[in-house]
Amino acid sequence: MKFSPNNPCPCGSAKKYKRCCQVFHKGKIAKSAIELMKSRYSAFVVGEIDYIIKTSTFQKDYEDLMQFSKSCEFKKLEVLEYSQNSVTFKANIICNGVDNSFTEKSYFIFKDNRWYYDSGEILEEG
Repeated sequence: MKFSPNNPCPCGSAKKYKRCCQVFHKGKIAKSAIELMKSRYSAFVVGEIDYIIKTSTFQKDYEDLMQFSKSCEFKKLEVLEYSQNSVTFKANIICNGVDNSFTEKSYFIFKDNRWYYDSGEILEEG
């Protein structure tokens, strides 16, 4: 999946991707749950599936994640609320022409000096 490092970062920061989430996809460790959540959203947009897998506490199928990434158009990320260990956000996503937007409260854990996505609770669909 082609995505220019000079494009605006998908996380909504107003920075170029290469100065924002790409640094995490290339190995920098997120310092907070919100950095991790935003960089994971961006990873879906640009197809950095290995990053999604390595920053999660559970295993997901690579091919399923790649199919989701390729078949969806990620329109906008809105962070609604966050704390040290959780982030509530709305992801505006169109998959195969269907609105699959959702609001989720994601939970993160800090172990071995890094943050990991642990689980999520869908609060609203559409």
